Amino acid sequence: MSRRFWALFSCLFFVATFILLGAWRAEQPIHLRAQIASDRVVPNAPILVVLYAGDRYLAASLEAIRLSSTGISYSGVDTDYLIRSQRVVAELNACHEDNYYLANGLLTWGGAVQEGNHVLKAAMACRFWDYVPAFFYGVNLAFFQRQYSEASVVMVLAAERSQENSATLRRLAISLRAEGFADETLALSYLTQQRDSTKEPSLREMLDKRVVRLQGLIDLRAAQRRYELASGPLSDLQQLVSSGLLTELPQDPLNLGYELRDGLVEMKKLKIAGMESQP
Repeated sequence: MSRRFWALFSCLFFVATFILLGAWRAEQPIHLRAQIASDRVVPNAPILVVLYAGDRYLAASLEAIRLSSTGISYSGVDTDYLIRSQRVVAELNACHEDNYYLANGLLTWGGAVQEGNHVLKAAMACRFWDYVPAFFYGVNLAFFQRQYSEASVVMVLAAERSQENSATLRRLAISLRAEGFADETLALSYLTQQRDSTKEPSLREMLDKRVVRLQGLIDLRAAQRRYELASGPLSDLQQLVSSGLLTELPQDPLNLGYELRDGLVEMKKLKIAGMESQP
């Protein structure tokens, strides 16, 4: 009788602990000002390890399946939920391939640049045989953050990990070091390739929106170059329309839009409370 009592007590104790920790976790969301914040519970890594009998790799795989099937729909991407879930998966297993692909395609190119890059950095450190996380991260450093020197170093690392693309990646590293990342079509090419490689219709649709968003940026930067050759520095995007270079400003399918930042047209980023200053 005593043994049964203690077994029942232990079971109830762990269930109650899980419920309490889950409730606490639900009160610690990352609030997105650009989107409706989610109240979906994302158990932290230690809880998931316990739930999956200490197998953190199994926990990471099943959590990645859950986030890819419930965080993406035809109505859009639950960015708040994906940020929290993908950080947990990266903590459980930074090598998880699906996790870093999703983070790069849906977070980094969806406005949550720092959050997507956080997952990529973890994957780059873990997957020492794989050049792709380093390539993704290097492009993002150059394209979004204009950290060309650091991006060049990362590209060299990617070249060292790739036999087939080593020469191309080394040339890109030299270009980044010498000239910066002036060719946006390279970014469009690799993002389009990522979209075309997926077989999941809803994910393809979400990635296609990011391709359209990037194409809008390319069109704006081309118009900016033509405007500045004729009229001097651009101070407002509407000048591209009033000058007749564009009939209208490109529509961002993510509804974030574009802005002038340090004299260059950029894609707006999500404003994530409490995380703007994170590296």
